[in-house]
Amino acid sequence: MDFSSFFSAAKAKNGAFVQFGFETQGDSLVLRRDLAGTDFYAAFTVRGETMTAQVFERETGEKYALFDMERAEGAFVGEVREKVQEIAGEIFQNCFEANDVRARYVAFIEREFGVSAEYPWAAKEGEEKGFKSERFSDFAVFRCPNKKWFALVMWISYKNLGFESDERVCVVNLKSDCAESVVDKKAIFPAYHMNKTYWITALLTSAADFDQLCALTKQSYALVSAKKPRR
Repeated sequence: MDFSSFFSAAKAKNGAFVQFGFETQGDSLVLRRDLAGTDFYAAFTVRGETMTAQVFERETGEKYALFDMERAEGAFVGEVREKVQEIAGEIFQNCFEANDVRARYVAFIEREFGVSAEYPWAAKEGEEKGFKSERFSDFAVFRCPNKKWFALVMWISYKNLGFESDERVCVVNLKSDCAESVVDKKAIFPAYHMNKTYWITALLTSAADFDQLCALTKQSYALVSAKKPRR
C-alpha cells in the first residue's frame, strides 16, 4: 500500500520518524507494528519522499499477498487494510505538519486581485458526480475582469495526479506559459482536466511553496487578462 501522497499533503517534521519509532536501515526508515487481533505485522518503509506498507506473517515472515492485491476482497483482508490505514493515520498525525493552505490562498487571491470566489456548481450536482456536497460547494472559480477564469480551486483524488491513494486533496488549476518547466510531480502537476501544455494543477497543501504558488497565480492572471501581474 502506497502512502507517498503524505509527502504532497504536508511537510515531514525533522526527526519525527525516528521519534515515532522508525529505525534506520540503509537509506530507508522502517517501522514494524503488530496488527492487533491477527497473526500479522505491518512494515512501513520511508525512502526519500515515498512511504509504503507491506504486511507479513509474524511466525514465518511470509508476505501476505492479498494485502497488495487491489481487487482482493473479503472481511479479513479488509480488516487488515483498515488496521494498516489506522497506523498510517497515526504516522501522519505525528510525523507531518499540515495547515489550512486553501484558506490562506483564497485570502491571497481576494486581496491581490480584488475578486471574490464564485461557486458555480450546486451541491446536488456535486453529489451526482460522486463528490461530498460540502466539498463540492468549495469548488471556487476566480475570474478576471474579462470574465474568464484564472484560478479554479477544487477537490480531486490523488489518483488523478498519478498517486495510488483514493484520498481527496485540494488543488488549483492555473494557466502557465512555462508548464513543462514548473511541473515537478510533487506539488505541481500536469493540469487535471485541462490542456496540459498551457495549464497546471498545484496542490494547496503545506508541502507547496506558497511564494511560488502566488507567483504562478499572478502569471495565470496576467495570461488570462492579458495584463501584467502586480508586483
